[in-house]
Amino acid sequence: MENHEHHNHDEMDHSKMDHSKMKHKKEDHSKMNHKGGDHSGHNPGHGEHGHDHHKMMIADFRKRFWVTLVLTIPILFFSPMIQDFFGYEFLLPGNPYILFALSTIVYFYGGWPFLKGFWSEIKKGAPGMMTLISMAISVAYFYSTATVFGLRGEDFFWELSTLIAIMLLGHWIEMKSVLGASKALQLLVSMMPAEAHRVKGDIIEDIPLEDLLKDDVILVKPGEKVPADGIIVDGSSYLNESMLTGESKPVKKDENDKVIGGSVNGNSTLKVKVEHTGKDSYLNKVIKMVEEAQKTKSKMQNLSDRAAKWLTYIALAIGFGTLAVWLILGFPFVYALERMVTVMVIACPHALGLAIPLVVAISTAVSAQNGLLIRNRTAFEESRKISALLFDKTGTLTKGDFGVTRIESVSETYSSEEILRLSSALEQSSEHPIAVGIIKKVKEDNMTIPKPENFNAITGKGVEANVEGKQVKVVSPGFLRDEKITIPEDAYSDAAETVVFVLIEGQLAGYIALADEIRPESAEAIKIFKKNNIKVLMATGDNEKTAKAVSDKLGLDGYYAEVLPHQKVEIVEELQNKGDFVAMTGDGVNDAPALAKADVGIAVGSGTDVAAETADIILVNSNPQDIANLILFGKATYNKMIQNLIWATGYNVVAIPLAAGVLYSSGFVLGPAVGAVFMSLSTIIVAINAQLLKRKIGKK
Repeated sequence: MENHEHHNHDEMDHSKMDHSKMKHKKEDHSKMNHKGGDHSGHNPGHGEHGHDHHKMMIADFRKRFWVTLVLTIPILFFSPMIQDFFGYEFLLPGNPYILFALSTIVYFYGGWPFLKGFWSEIKKGAPGMMTLISMAISVAYFYSTATVFGLRGEDFFWELSTLIAIMLLGHWIEMKSVLGASKALQLLVSMMPAEAHRVKGDIIEDIPLEDLLKDDVILVKPGEKVPADGIIVDGSSYLNESMLTGESKPVKKDENDKVIGGSVNGNSTLKVKVEHTGKDSYLNKVIKMVEEAQKTKSKMQNLSDRAAKWLTYIALAIGFGTLAVWLILGFPFVYALERMVTVMVIACPHALGLAIPLVVAISTAVSAQNGLLIRNRTAFEESRKISALLFDKTGTLTKGDFGVTRIESVSETYSSEEILRLSSALEQSSEHPIAVGIIKKVKEDNMTIPKPENFNAITGKGVEANVEGKQVKVVSPGFLRDEKITIPEDAYSDAAETVVFVLIEGQLAGYIALADEIRPESAEAIKIFKKNNIKVLMATGDNEKTAKAVSDKLGLDGYYAEVLPHQKVEIVEELQNKGDFVAMTGDGVNDAPALAKADVGIAVGSGTDVAAETADIILVNSNPQDIANLILFGKATYNKMIQNLIWATGYNVVAIPLAAGVLYSSGFVLGPAVGAVFMSLSTIIVAINAQLLKRKIGKK
């Protein structure tokens, strides 16, 4: 049955994971050129089908549940067994037939998903929960029908309808908690603009992306997304590739430089000659990797299903065994049959059907209130096993934007405030991340920015202008070397800083250092991981010096610098091959394949939607400490599930033998009604136990 396969779409057997598909050569992504001239765009409808199908199935379960519930009320009211139990009598003429009619609708309409599931489990030779439910409802239905048409015995119609209602509710809750896994690829696709501006001579025409061909020349305006991989033939600009490559600084691109489809153009217009379109584009390769990794991520067999499989075998064996034993002992067939039916009905675990979905629903809700969005419950339950945590640096351990870290004056005339104020005049119109960082600092300090005159860019070395009658330059270290100006010894710290120098009237007045700041919570979180024996590693697109500085400052167990997206996947694999249970944390498209490949993928909320959709767990506030809470809460949730399974199956261990009649000699046989009360009790205990989980996260 499709719905059951869906509803278990987080199964995964890590030991059998096929790593081979994911191996990519370590090569520059700009060279990832595949043969084949298919220029069609990626099909955006790609992920939608599965997603809509899942939604339809949830709606189907919901409808079946409400219809069954409405019919169950009169069935309960008219059932002789319930009337006996509560001591009232209300019998209409043809009472058994009314019950039969209502129950027939419930059995065929409400029970349909389970009967369908039963067939698909039998075809696969893997009986599970569906087989157990189908067996119980079918035995109850056909036995009860026989009692209406002449067989001596009590009917189980009320049992049948409550069983179906509760099972539908359990599955509905469970499926709702796993919705959303197929949105990832749609989001990746949506990173590409829908149209491109193609340049034909003097004419610029807007064409749909799929009509774009190799060697077309396209215009990319400031602030637009680049529609395809290509080479700049005219213009230069800063491009923000952080969503694709993880590099925090926008990258300056000049003529003959390569650009990646999906990156965002900065402040100038570019003309780009198209190299790869559609299937061959870099973004599409990322999409493919995510697709593959997601496919391998759905084989973790659910505990309650395994329990159900064994219960099926046990219930069948004890059921038929019961029938045989009573017949051998010389009891009438009708009596032996009633014993067998009682065993079968009691064996079907209402509580087992709810044990897991309830904990899932509660833990998902409680986590969401605490800033953790769970998309893949298996990964969440398994977070207790994490032994290695791989962080993407930009935007996860660090804030992801450049901030001024130091302003030093080396002149007696100008204070550091004055140096900042004068240099801001030159930077106010620039889009460069360093300029943006300097302006941000000036605004924080409430300074007024003076007006520059005779502004001029010194190619590749900085900018100059006259400010308040003084000639001011903000330049790179390269400019100082060319001009034979000595760079102050303390200008460079061991921190991951970019330093710009300020010259006033030709003299070095001071310098400004900027860096991508480390989040204040990072250090605290890393202590918690180490206390829980979790290795903390970092992978970043940034340079070696920056990576080392961050790693040393936070006391990490290791780092990987200048890493390309497909290499992040390889790092995850390498750790998995060493036997680590790997969690990956990231926030960009470049992290998406690795997030999908890791045993637990954790996306940081401030990052891109794509990262969030390929991850198993999303942190709403990009706080690494939430990951520590997640691991601790994951442990608590897992324990609750185990307790619930013990309650749900433990009840059966006691009730089945009693129903089969082990204590017959001492005059005690568990009747169907009492069995049902026991069953309801175990369901209530399981429900209360699941609710206790709410207190856990508060104590973190």
